[in-house]
Amino acid sequence: MNTFNDIKELVSTLKREEKLIAEMFSKRKSIDYKYSDAIELVDSDEGRLDFLKDRGVIRENGNYLELDDYFLEFFEQILDVNEEINLSYIDENIKNIKENIDYFLNENNENRRYSYLKFIKKTLRKIGIITFKSVIDIRRNVENTFKNEANYKNKQLKLQNLDEKRTLVKRLIEQTLHLVTAEEHTFFNRALDEELNRIIVDLKFQLRECSHNIIEIEKQIIDYLNQIKHQGEFLEKLRKLKYLKDHFTIEAETDIKQLLTQQNQVLFEKRISEPLNLSLDFIRNDEKAFESIKKMAKKQKDRKLFQPEIADRISDDFLENKTEEEIMINLEEIRNQFSATSDHLFNFIMNYDFRKPVDFSERVTLFCQVSSQYEKDLKVEDHFQTHNGVEFALVYPK
Repeated sequence: MNTFNDIKELVSTLKREEKLIAEMFSKRKSIDYKYSDAIELVDSDEGRLDFLKDRGVIRENGNYLELDDYFLEFFEQILDVNEEINLSYIDENIKNIKENIDYFLNENNENRRYSYLKFIKKTLRKIGIITFKSVIDIRRNVENTFKNEANYKNKQLKLQNLDEKRTLVKRLIEQTLHLVTAEEHTFFNRALDEELNRIIVDLKFQLRECSHNIIEIEKQIIDYLNQIKHQGEFLEKLRKLKYLKDHFTIEAETDIKQLLTQQNQVLFEKRISEPLNLSLDFIRNDEKAFESIKKMAKKQKDRKLFQPEIADRISDDFLENKTEEEIMINLEEIRNQFSATSDHLFNFIMNYDFRKPVDFSERVTLFCQVSSQYEKDLKVEDHFQTHNGVEFALVYPK
């Protein structure tokens, strides 16, 4: 098998055959792609198919074509649609970081130290991305397994295996957090720069978000396993009863008649609902599901549509603009006008025109406010006077 000469040839080839590759990728699970269908998408040019086979992009299996596993895995990883969960990547990357930390601490040459540091930064970013994708993949696989797996034993076994992977992800998250927070103090003290600090902050955020999702996945798996157990026990009892009924021994070997006569309320007992949400892949790809959707849509069309009640017209009185004016007392303005007089402050405020009614107690309060707020601009004398039972000091402008 030949390889591409350079990245330019690879990109141009993928661009030229984008119709074929996109079609084969989208149908990688539903159908086996025939050679006759593929030749139409390359303008009946067999040389273009031979070129793809020769470069290892696709491979031929009898009369069928399929994407090579290497390119298929690449597309699934880039588009984040892979269903295989490979947690060994995270464990391997942690080991690589520890090794390169030792290399960094032992190295005296600045260029080589920088290369080790660069690798550590790249690997830390990779761990965050891989962990986040692994959590998403586990959650998606848990839902798909519960909704699409027909065999109850396999469904239960797959969910238990996914729970083990969830536990492994949780342990790897704890190891990574321990590595960047407690284990390698010497390295992070020596090598910490702005970029590394930003990478660590982002990594901690990603790992904590993954930890929260891991808890939700655990609850979901427990709930699904309980539902499977309940459904399995019910089906097992149902099979036994059907076996006895088919052999006409149900009345002889069981006390079903006696139980039915004693349990009259069974007809009115609330049934346990076990709702199942259909997966999107099943709805998109299964013809029977599509027929069911069309039937439901037709029933919805036939339903009587109730017209919503229209509210009464809003009265024009509520739409009129009404302006309320309120005269505010400006202490700054009072101070400025008082500074231009020779009167004492108490007498000035008692005779001041506020353009609204202000009683004696309010004017006394204003006297106190101006005296305290503008103390530096006023001269307070030791002479006092009394007015309406209120004793006050004589205050003059400086």
